[in-house]
Amino acid sequence: MSANRQFKLAARPVGMPKESDFSLVEAPMPVPGDGQVLVQTAYLSVDPYMRGRITGVKTYADPVNIGDVMVGGAVGRVVESKSPNFAVGDFASGQWGWREHAAVDARALWKLDPKAAPVSTALGVLGLTGMTAYFGFLEICKPQPGETVVVSGAAGAVGSLVGQIAKIKGCRAIGIAGTDDKVEWLTKELGFDGAFNYKTTSDYPAKLKELCPQGIDCYFDNVGGAITDAVFPLMNVFGRLSICGQISQYNLEKPELGPRLLAFVLVKQLKVEGFIVSRFQSRWAEGIAQMGQWLREGKLKYREDIVEGFENTVKAFIGMLQGDNTGKMLVKARD
Repeated sequence: MSANRQFKLAARPVGMPKESDFSLVEAPMPVPGDGQVLVQTAYLSVDPYMRGRITGVKTYADPVNIGDVMVGGAVGRVVESKSPNFAVGDFASGQWGWREHAAVDARALWKLDPKAAPVSTALGVLGLTGMTAYFGFLEICKPQPGETVVVSGAAGAVGSLVGQIAKIKGCRAIGIAGTDDKVEWLTKELGFDGAFNYKTTSDYPAKLKELCPQGIDCYFDNVGGAITDAVFPLMNVFGRLSICGQISQYNLEKPELGPRLLAFVLVKQLKVEGFIVSRFQSRWAEGIAQMGQWLREGKLKYREDIVEGFENTVKAFIGMLQGDNTGKMLVKARD
């Protein structure tokens, strides 16, 4: 192959991204230099954080500029190597973005063992997604047995893992999701103690009070907005809130005005902490080892929603932002 397909950012999205905000282009096949490998993409990740990277505003990372290749995690097979650490045929994960092939510094890659777990899990339960759930929940919320944990976006890639980790730690887990099928998946398959569909529930405070009669000790927030507003009054004294995402706000053209909630933080002495998972990167080996052990022991389950075809990456990204996925949304670029 002499051409390398890749998706570039074509325009800053206004509201929900559109397919026309991205362009599928061909570039010359990259040639690896010393210490690099040429990887052929097998799976691509689409994640909520990517919406923030295309706004043009610098937050915790530089924005994607118009004309740049879209950022993102990927898993691929090594097809050419100029590094002693990788052989042709090895699988690796890294951050080479939405492209079919990439020449990548071997030091920036994580070698995968296909016999230990499907390589796709390096983008989910055994990758950034799993580490977001593991460290974002355990390090910030520090759950204790018998406590009540509420998770918004509970049927997503991160939220579904957080609820299961809560159960492993002896907590009650309550999930909030966007369809009845997702609610059933949480309670019937993943072991959540309760869940509700926020799209068909008119009174969030009443429903949360029904499901959390002893109040809420830990809240893992992926969503923000009205759901999170309803959680604060029900938090117990010394409760902990881990702010992972605000997906309900990402595609708004104008910011929503919400209630002022700091009074609850004050009188209930709450700990409210946001995090970017990269702050725990030096400990990822620890987290991956533990998540892998829980998987082998049958204490942890995961689900992947896989969209076939590299050309459908943008559709998968938009679908993820709209809540089409249950569990981790991935694009399968090739076998």
